[in-house]
Amino acid sequence: MLTKKPLASLIALALAGLCGQAHAAVTFGDTELTYGGYIKLDTMWTDASDGQIATGIGRDFYVPSLTPVGGEGESATFDAHARQSRFFFKTATSLDNGKKINGTIEFDMMATPNGDERITNGYSPEIRHAFLTYDNWLMGQTWSTFMDVASLPDSLDFIGNTDGAIFVRQAQVRYTNGGWQVALENPETTVTPNTGGARIVTDDNSVPDVVVKYNHAAPWGSLAIAVMARQLSIESATLDDSTNGFAVSFSGKYNISATDDLRFTINSGEGIGRYIGLNTTNDAVLDASGQLEAIQATGYALAYKHSWDNKWRSSFIYSALDIDNEANLTGLAVTDSTSSYAVNLIYQAASKLMFGVELRHATREILSGAEGDLNRVQFSAKYDF
Repeated sequence: MLTKKPLASLIALALAGLCGQAHAAVTFGDTELTYGGYIKLDTMWTDASDGQIATGIGRDFYVPSLTPVGGEGESATFDAHARQSRFFFKTATSLDNGKKINGTIEFDMMATPNGDERITNGYSPEIRHAFLTYDNWLMGQTWSTFMDVASLPDSLDFIGNTDGAIFVRQAQVRYTNGGWQVALENPETTVTPNTGGARIVTDDNSVPDVVVKYNHAAPWGSLAIAVMARQLSIESATLDDSTNGFAVSFSGKYNISATDDLRFTINSGEGIGRYIGLNTTNDAVLDASGQLEAIQATGYALAYKHSWDNKWRSSFIYSALDIDNEANLTGLAVTDSTSSYAVNLIYQAASKLMFGVELRHATREILSGAEGDLNRVQFSAKYDF
């Protein structure tokens, strides 16, 4: 339970935050509060072969489905933003039953509306994480249990290995026992209309997504194996159908030395769509009779991190996504595959100050065989507090 503190203590807490004190801690009664985050500037020069990416998230970070295909080439674009900057609060409270409950809440402005680039560049904060842990239970919003954060590369881009990576945050109830985790997570179905068209987001699921995962950690690195079963559903005045989805994930990190490592992920399944590649493909497609058919997709990524010395390091990243579309159901304009290569050079000026540059080349091919390329140069500066 939080108790009132003198005004001087509250002012000290506020000033500590303004001064960027690293993970400062303040105690309120039985609760210890810690906070932190980082400030990050991203600048990007982007050139696409088949048109210009519209203003939005595709200009702020790499989104595979937004690489233009079939348009006419335009001039390169330059963008700069600080939207990835974030802050978090964590609490640890001693309860009267002798146990402890922990809470985490974190915000950023990465993909929110209400801002523009004309005058103030003001964007709304959004919840990244908001969860509690008690005994072996986690309840709230955080990374999907189907995702392995340890396999994400050391990248300046928001994700890095986006094409093949599982990347989802959502509300869930998770139980952990040793290396085993079981979770019930918030469901959602995305659907491609018959012969193609705008994505349908149904919100018609009647059961949660179910994930079972095993994590293994050792001095040489870590491995994670996860399986997911889910319901894909659509219901409207003219449509009413559901089918099942199933996916598997194998990922990990291998420590080559004290400073170098290899990170990998392989993800495949039917109905895996919204979990992989930032929903580049949908979970299912409607056939001519209005029935759902799950879409098969496979993603994979590999990243090698190498330290040149105690201040300079680089990562070499490859990521790809292959989608098994049926042309008679989806039409020829849907994404058939994406891939990207990236390399960076990062200078760690101090323990909490980083500068870096990253080069990326990406390709998107649609089912008709047409394809488009994207080239991007990104510079970032980051201060952790």
